[in-house]
Amino acid sequence: MDHGPGYASRKDDYLKRMRRIEGQVRGIERMIEGDTYCIDILTQVSAVTKALQAVALGLVEEHLAHCVLDAARAGGPEAEAKLAEASAAIARLVKS
Repeated sequence: MDHGPGYASRKDDYLKRMRRIEGQVRGIERMIEGDTYCIDILTQVSAVTKALQAVALGLVEEHLAHCVLDAARAGGPEAEAKLAEASAAIARLVKS
């Protein structure tokens, strides 16, 4: 039984965060266009990276608390698949 994504209850929060990140990225673009000092640009890139990581960690948390937990309760091959999927997603995040 699918009730939508695990983050559904916080969808608006995630959208607000992503819009803020989008604004930050556009700000970096303007900085580059304006020949801003490299270190200042790198500082903003770091801030955007941290903001995206926070979104990613929140989504992982939501996925584990909803999708993976529900599948684990049901058991069987779907549970194993959801755990493997979550592990792979976490591995990708750690590598990035």
